[in-house]
Amino acid sequence: MDGCAQMCKCFLILFNILFALLGFGLVALGMWLRFGAETRGFFDIDLNTAQFNIGVTVLVVTGVLMLVVAVIGDCGACNNSKTALGVFSGLLTFLIIIEITAGVMAFMWRDRVSEELVNFYTTIYVQYVNTGSPGQAVTLKLFHNAFDCCGIGGMIEPLVRDTCPDGSFLEKLMYSSCPSLIGEVFNAKAPLVLGGFLGTAGIMVLALVCSSVLYSSLKTSYYSSPNIY
Repeated sequence: MDGCAQMCKCFLILFNILFALLGFGLVALGMWLRFGAETRGFFDIDLNTAQFNIGVTVLVVTGVLMLVVAVIGDCGACNNSKTALGVFSGLLTFLIIIEITAGVMAFMWRDRVSEELVNFYTTIYVQYVNTGSPGQAVTLKLFHNAFDCCGIGGMIEPLVRDTCPDGSFLEKLMYSSCPSLIGEVFNAKAPLVLGGFLGTAGIMVLALVCSSVLYSSLKTSYYSSPNIY
């Protein structure tokens, strides 16, 4: 192999190690959300059980697929296997298409996505006020810390104050209402979300190009005639 193919081989090995770690993280997160003692109450949410189950399932399946792709890619790069590299390229192309499609859809349907997220939060809020479930409390804390907000009343929120972010008295007076803030933040950050999806897809395209270069190098080397001295 020439120097370019060697560089592509090193890049593929590093890429697939990082890809495997990310996939393992997604699987671990999905399993924790589904079976963790603190988060098991998520699945008791009456109006959103199906959506949450689907979300966790997608998380786990995506992580497993990433692990499979990473293992095949590393096997192909380390063992100079054209078959493994071909399978890796096909699966990676499939993931790139999904990545770009998901980013574009999230950007185009950002109003609907933010509305569904606000509805989901409101449902959690109402059910926590009625039941005081620990699982729903964890969900509210995730929302409150992620968006730096507090309930539906903001600074005058008395019902879920124990789930709101920690801070000084003045900071607590500055809390905004979560439903309005969630919609504003999601719409404002939609271009960044799209950029993140496209940036990730760009790195995957680079890995696909390196896989093609390495595959071509191995193919040329295999069919080349032996030197006669």
